[in-house]
Amino acid sequence: MERIKAWTRQRKEVLEDLEKTGVYRVTEDHIREKNGAISDYYLDLYRWYAEGAARLVPRPDGALYPIWLFLDDQSKLPPLEGTAVFTLSIPRDLVVVTDVERWGYRVNYMYIPLDEDDARRHDEELKRYGIGNETALIQTDKGNFYPLLKRKIIASWPRVFEKPAQGFTVAQGTVWEIRKEWVEEVVTDEG
Repeated sequence: MERIKAWTRQRKEVLEDLEKTGVYRVTEDHIREKNGAISDYYLDLYRWYAEGAARLVPRPDGALYPIWLFLDDQSKLPPLEGTAVFTLSIPRDLVVVTDVERWGYRVNYMYIPLDEDDARRHDEELKRYGIGNETALIQTDKGNFYPLLKRKIIASWPRVFEKPAQGFTVAQGTVWEIRKEWVEEVVTDEG
């Protein structure tokens, strides 16, 4: 079975969960604790992502939200106070691999172009309509005045899950859970 090496930074309490139960899954409480006042934004975004990701890798019972992975040693985050960085070896068929840039477009309510030509055509279309900030088409009532553009943007978002990036320097991954047997190394803020 092919495996992927990945890294994730999590709260130190995840270590306790893994020791007690052998598995860790993200809960809504964890997301709210981490994101505070902007939790609803992330919860909506993660619910959207979870729907698409579940079509690629089915969710285990009890798993609701993705756990984000770095797929490149150079991209991983260092441990901060109260956190641990996990080095994982995960079966490839359990990892959803997506493009970081496409995800960034989705996070920011922007159109995900097919390629550079499509991006150019989209930018020209926005200019023709005098739209300087396309996120306003989703985040404000401006989308009511340009419903076709709004629909075009929303219809592009599933591209997050299409044609994963080649090579892991621009890719990210998600899993539904972390299993104790996947953990190769844990580095905390204490070393």
